[in-house]
Amino acid sequence: MRITNKNKFIRSILLILVMILFITFFIGKSTLSHKEIEYKTIYVSQGDTLWNIAKANQISNSYYKNKDVRYIISDLMKINNLENSNININQKLLIPCI
Repeated sequence: MRITNKNKFIRSILLILVMILFITFFIGKSTLSHKEIEYKTIYVSQGDTLWNIAKANQISNSYYKNKDVRYIISDLMKINNLENSNININQKLLIPCI
């Protein structure tokens, strides 16, 4: 293939590059934006279990709305670096919220 009009070719390439940059900037920015997760701190009281805490957050916390209790327990264990579901009185737990 031979280029017969260099100016037209250069303009076409520049136009394609500008379109790619425009699409990358506006579409990429909107799909990658998300809200930061905030955390509330609770302290475990006597009689509290991870199941009770998860069940309460399933109802009152919009972050966990319509999620299974087992999923919430697993998520709380991961966030708080718990190896199992055993918790102690006065233990600090982080609970995600929106």
